[in-house]
Amino acid sequence: MSEFKFIENGSVTSVPGFKACGVTCGLKKSGNPDMALVFAEKPANFAGVFTSCVFAAAPVRICQKKVRSSEKAQAFIINSGNANACTGASGLANAEKMCDMTAGKLNIDPESVLVASTGRIGVQMPMDIIEKGINLAVANLASDGGNQAAQAIMTTDTVPKACAVSVEIAGKTVTIGAICKGVGMIDPQMTTAPHATMICCITTDAVCSNALLEKLVSENADNSFNRITVDGDMSTNDTCVIFANGNSGVVLEENSADTAKFQAALLALMQNLAHKQVMDGEGATKFVAIEVDGAPDKESAKRLAEAVANSLLCKTAWFGCDPNWGRIIAALGYAGVKFDPDKVDVFYDDKIVVAKGGDAGTPEAELAEILKNREFTVKVHLNQGNGEYWVWTSDVSYEYVKINAEYHT
Repeated sequence: MSEFKFIENGSVTSVPGFKACGVTCGLKKSGNPDMALVFAEKPANFAGVFTSCVFAAAPVRICQKKVRSSEKAQAFIINSGNANACTGASGLANAEKMCDMTAGKLNIDPESVLVASTGRIGVQMPMDIIEKGINLAVANLASDGGNQAAQAIMTTDTVPKACAVSVEIAGKTVTIGAICKGVGMIDPQMTTAPHATMICCITTDAVCSNALLEKLVSENADNSFNRITVDGDMSTNDTCVIFANGNSGVVLEENSADTAKFQAALLALMQNLAHKQVMDGEGATKFVAIEVDGAPDKESAKRLAEAVANSLLCKTAWFGCDPNWGRIIAALGYAGVKFDPDKVDVFYDDKIVVAKGGDAGTPEAELAEILKNREFTVKVHLNQGNGEYWVWTSDVSYEYVKINAEYHT
């Protein structure tokens, strides 16, 4: 039995001591909400992981600097409708100005304000509209505004993504909440600071150092957000930050049983959001888990799983409910891993598709029935090692092409 539970309609403001909001300032031509603010009523410990894309957006670069230079953080201003990526010195200055404006309105230190943006790349921020949005956001902060914030950070998302969990630690209740966006340009490989878009804000009332927060969120990202791919395209703006205000009084220390319990609850929350991202993939009709085991090592299993997960031929076959296993073994074969193909077995859920590298003889009609499900699993057993890895992905539909051909916001 799990030691945590999900909170109904949970979000970042399920955690005591946090406020949030989502407002419309005019960045989106659609008129939909486009500015979110998450605010800690007192300075909080914080950490983050960010895109490893060389063309990291201006807000990412600002946040990467602050997780190394600031002891505390208190606000996270997020806009949708403009990515502020590939915008040069002006873009950096505007990202800094967003922090300064937010800090001024909240009467806090600008160094305690983080910033994120999502939307079209290569367009300078209209700072008059941004200023209007920040003024509105500060005025509309609410202790139940987390789900509105989740709506305001959406781009091509069809539904807002938020959740929260509570976990009993040392006789007290610790709460973890989050909002997240991302359905396309999704193949995050987020790393810690030294080292359509995925943006996530996590809040908690645990007492935790910045260094331990970074360790926990980084390890969990490797088993959640970094395991999903909708289209194999990494964003310039991937950002995941966590704030810990300490209100619960529960102290997390490295390598303790209490911290392990907290990390398990945090992982459940992050995987829940990662699952929602893939389920809402642009035009997606299928959620597909790719599981590889028996590989020579973990890195080999990772390359094999990602090759299948990102194969356009596999993804389009899944959309058409076509159990074309030839596309799967082709992807395995070009993944750059040395293995004996005559030892490989492949399954759709519990139905064998490939046995010892060849057709297993399962009637195609039975396999097609599995592919009609909203969710199914492709299991690859190499039978030649202990390496294993899993990836969550989606199919590619006509709608994916339409969305990305028409996307200009």
